[in-house]
Amino acid sequence: MLKRKKQFSRPKKPWQLSRIKEENQLAKEYGLRNKKELWRTAELLKNWRELAKQTVSLAGEEQARESKILLTKLQKYGIVSAEADIDDVLALDLKRILEKRLQTLVYKNSMALTPKQARQFITHNKVTVNGEKVSSPAYLVKTSDKIAFIHGFKPNLVSPAKAQELKADLAEARKVKAEMKEKAEVAVREVAK
Repeated sequence: MLKRKKQFSRPKKPWQLSRIKEENQLAKEYGLRNKKELWRTAELLKNWRELAKQTVSLAGEEQARESKILLTKLQKYGIVSAEADIDDVLALDLKRILEKRLQTLVYKNSMALTPKQARQFITHNKVTVNGEKVSSPAYLVKTSDKIAFIHGFKPNLVSPAKAQELKADLAEARKVKAEMKEKAEVAVREVAK
């Protein structure tokens, strides 16, 4: 059995209040299930920064080749712009990567009302990327990818406040219909006399 590579590292100071508040805010904003998802993304960012640092230390042609490979990969995901250089990779922050997650893009494209609902659609295999079902909310979406729902799935995207308003309107319409029916029955009885 193969030993899996460690995907994240826990914070060195677990009870640091400022970090905890920042992580909680990011987890709420992006609808993350737990802190491990945030730490996994931070580890990915750390690896890209380390690659950029190693690339800077290389010489001449090798540096140009390695930086082109790294920048092409990050441009494919839309994390850096087309005219970016290695310094832009070193300046990346966590939010930039979180914005490219499938869960965030489903929410930002108004395919779901909340990030949590977007996560539910993805984990229940209701979302496709380029026609393929994807069940991982952490999937990094490339700029060329097309996100859609599976054929035949049309979610009812009504906010709870709007749903209450619609229920009240429906109850009012039923009341008016019952009154009209009662008046019609009374009119029929009078005509029959």
